[in-house]
Amino acid sequence: MSDVFASLTRSALLALPPEPAHRAAILGLRAISQWPGAPLPDDPKLATSAFGLSFTNPLGMAAGFDKNAEVPDALLKLGFGFTEIGTVTPLPQPGNAQPRMFRLPDDLGIINRLGFNNQGHAAALERLKTRPNSGIVGVNLGANKDASDRVADYVSGIRTFHAVASYFTVNVSSPNTPGLRDLQGAAALDELLARVLEARDSFGRGSISSNASGKVPVLLKIAPDLTLENLDDIVSIARKRCIDGMIVSNTTVSRPQGLRGPVDESGGLSGRPLFELSTKVLAEVFLRVERQFPLIGVGGIHDAATAYAKIRAGADLLQLYSAFVFKGLGLLKEIKSGLVSRLAHDGFTSLAEAVGTSARQISEGG
Repeated sequence: MSDVFASLTRSALLALPPEPAHRAAILGLRAISQWPGAPLPDDPKLATSAFGLSFTNPLGMAAGFDKNAEVPDALLKLGFGFTEIGTVTPLPQPGNAQPRMFRLPDDLGIINRLGFNNQGHAAALERLKTRPNSGIVGVNLGANKDASDRVADYVSGIRTFHAVASYFTVNVSSPNTPGLRDLQGAAALDELLARVLEARDSFGRGSISSNASGKVPVLLKIAPDLTLENLDDIVSIARKRCIDGMIVSNTTVSRPQGLRGPVDESGGLSGRPLFELSTKVLAEVFLRVERQFPLIGVGGIHDAATAYAKIRAGADLLQLYSAFVFKGLGLLKEIKSGLVSRLAHDGFTSLAEAVGTSARQISEGG
């Protein structure tokens, strides 16, 4: 199914401006969600578990694609091991002024300054309530731009989606909402996680969460633009608060040398140019976490080699988005088969055995 969709749509979508192309992709996936059948079984070597949930493969669609929970089951049907909707905010908001997305085709990169444009909690909740009670679908939570108490917006998300979320992502790392990354500061982050986890703990098991603890897992998504001192503080607080995992990382406000696109545009850079920075931060986080909780690696994955590099840097799971803009959904099959080949080549019988095996070397610059 993914090959058919990719071959028919990729060129046409790239001919459109970014946001109309994105909308067309969502509409196409809506049609796919009505097709009968299920994805082909995944190779058992790709099976893994994290924060109490079981995944048939480690590849997930990152937040930002399905902002309003319109096509989670279509993405799962295409062969993703999980998907993440959002970022959703309590109230609908239009986001920043257009144009606000810019392709860098020569670099396989994208700059966006969308600003959490979404239809709000109520719209996403209604869609999630009517989907099948199967498949892993995370909910990425954000705060409204004009919220007087941004922490309360995250707590509201926990309360709204607790019965329909496989896991939550607390997104404090988008560069496109002014002041949001301030919540990564030590004191602010400690308060945020305390209040979010208190809200989570007040509920029983979510309806689609299979976490043995009976609690919906809470993950923290961080920026790649952090110093090692920042990382020390963030990981220390995350460990103290006993969160269930971290996602490393969001987009970067930095601009690597040699980019051949509209680098003067403000916003977060994603895609291949983000790979080196985000993978370095991933390895640093892995070493600091010391296996207390699992990590999701995201940022610049565009083939099997970069996916495998993320795993060896410390990722238990992976997320992708930007690469599909340029390579199409056939990339999913390519990465899966490539991961199986690389695991066999290196003598690993499972993904878990490969996780973090290169983290020390990456940290030391090797």
